Amino acid sequence: MKGDAEQKAAALDAILDAWDKALAEGVEPEMLASAAIYAALADMVEMYGPEPVAEMCQELPARVRAGEFTLREAKQP
Repeated sequence: MKGDAEQKAAALDAILDAWDKALAEGVEPEMLASAAIYAALADMVEMYGPEPVAEMCQELPARVRAGEFTLREAKQP
């Protein structure tokens, strides 16, 4: 069985492959991102319940600002 780090890497690879396929099929990046966030949160609520997920979401602004989710330099609007 794969360790946590290997499973996370495999999961991210699978998601990024699906992301690239959807972009190639003409799905707008903003729609894809919204759907991915919805799917992830819905799955987490099903596994852990709404309150733990809500608490985790409260931490997201600081994590975003700290660059945890920055894969490449983002364009500023």
